[in-house]
Amino acid sequence: MGSLLFRRRLYRTLLTDKKSKFGTSYGVHQCLRNASSYTGPKKYDFTDLTCPHKWYPVARRKKRNVILHVGPTNSGKTYHALKRLESCSSGIYCGPLRLLAWEVAQRLNKAKVPCDLITGQERDEVEGAKHRSVTVEMADVSSDYSCAVVDEIQMLACRTRGFSFTRALLGISADELHLCGDAAAVPLIQEILKSTDDNVDVKYYERLSPLIPLKDPLGSFSNIRMGDCIVTFSRVEIYKIKRRIESERQHLCSVVYGSLPPETRTRQATMFNDENSDFDVLVASDAIGMGLNLNISRIIFSTVRKFDGLEMRDLSVSEIKQIAGRAGRYKSKYPAGEVTCLDAEDLPLIHSSLNSPSPILEQAGLFPNFDLLFMYSRLHPTYGLYQILKHFVENAKLSENYFIADSEEMLKVAAVIDELPLTLDDKYLFTMSPVDMDDDISSQGLTQFAESYSKNGIVRLKEIFTPGTLKIPKSHKALKELESIHKVLDLYVWLSFHMEDNFPDRELAASQKAICSMLIEEFLGSDGWQKPSPRKLPRRSHFKSLS
Repeated sequence: MGSLLFRRRLYRTLLTDKKSKFGTSYGVHQCLRNASSYTGPKKYDFTDLTCPHKWYPVARRKKRNVILHVGPTNSGKTYHALKRLESCSSGIYCGPLRLLAWEVAQRLNKAKVPCDLITGQERDEVEGAKHRSVTVEMADVSSDYSCAVVDEIQMLACRTRGFSFTRALLGISADELHLCGDAAAVPLIQEILKSTDDNVDVKYYERLSPLIPLKDPLGSFSNIRMGDCIVTFSRVEIYKIKRRIESERQHLCSVVYGSLPPETRTRQATMFNDENSDFDVLVASDAIGMGLNLNISRIIFSTVRKFDGLEMRDLSVSEIKQIAGRAGRYKSKYPAGEVTCLDAEDLPLIHSSLNSPSPILEQAGLFPNFDLLFMYSRLHPTYGLYQILKHFVENAKLSENYFIADSEEMLKVAAVIDELPLTLDDKYLFTMSPVDMDDDISSQGLTQFAESYSKNGIVRLKEIFTPGTLKIPKSHKALKELESIHKVLDLYVWLSFHMEDNFPDRELAASQKAICSMLIEEFLGSDGWQKPSPRKLPRRSHFKSLS
């Protein structure tokens, strides 16, 4: 999943740095002038990434006031930054998730501060808006703002997405730049900003409600109670635990995990938070770590090990603290949060992690934009995109504060797209699109869209998908297939924003996406044990026309 998010977000980042489809940015124009004017025997080195602060000339024109708001989950750090954003004449919020961007846009508009919402799949523009709420990859580094907020700034050390947060840190031109996150990021950010000559101030926050690590494990599932959240790290385990809890015939479970559509995750969270709902227990993946407001009394780790795409490993200190910190949200009906696990052998790791500071971050992510890759390709005219990416990454030169972002999954996509008669920029777009190549339906969707585009120039949704055929899933296998179909429709919407004339069926794809989400919700609402009650779960009447 992390690699999938990396590909889609990398292209969003590149898209906001250019003037046309892949027009050359100001910083690279300067780079090209340097290259063309150099007369020495040594060629200009496009793989030199040692001074990334120079890529953002607009931000370098001003001496920014950078304020770090750091502290644990539920400490009010983001709240204070957003209050400042709300009071400024113009501004931008950059969040790691669509859900967070949506939430902030809603908050500002409700406060009578007109705010646009911009993500890879959404454009909601408000008349007269001088504020915008975006996913971090969509951060605008060509405009001036009075105030900017970058949330979860510690993610600049993420091996797949870190480069987007580094770009926001170095590239946003704002009088005030507010960075919210873990204190572990402070030394690295201070070191990086020495090159920008910005003013840096650090504000530390303490948690507003207590978080209590329990001395005993859960023991039996019969000890589950209202407000509990059981955390596990695979889709299969989530449904296994849901069935196990519901077999006790005391609780119904909402579920939240990464491959659910964002709208469905929000709906599941809403049902869990609703005191009048029968769904009073949550079973979730680490997707709850950010982006959803949840009224959780107790976090219960089913395991403290997860597969991270490379290996099975113990959860890190920061991961345990991020997840555990979701219990006992400030001003919720649970004034204190509790944390435990299923197995007693996992308690020591949980206790030691909660009592330890997160390890200090040492490096931030970087990745070259398309302009540099394009110029590099001019030196290697026989290379396909796969070879260009691979050679650039292998030869990139970095300072000690940075690492090159993981591009292994992106290279898998490039190897497939290279077989098609497309220009380099078109290949790059498809390579960076939101496709999960480990999902057969999703990968087939990308391949068919790309093939159709290369042959016809226009891609109609009906070539790969027949509207009106979606049905409520009857099994977990069918549910997984419907989740995959949602990914394909999401891919089409994404492509339509970046090549509008070539993918003209955005409205149809968006409406079918919405139907997918509702059908998934319908399945989740009826799957498992039903509490005997005269009050039935809400149904959506227009589902009848889909069966």
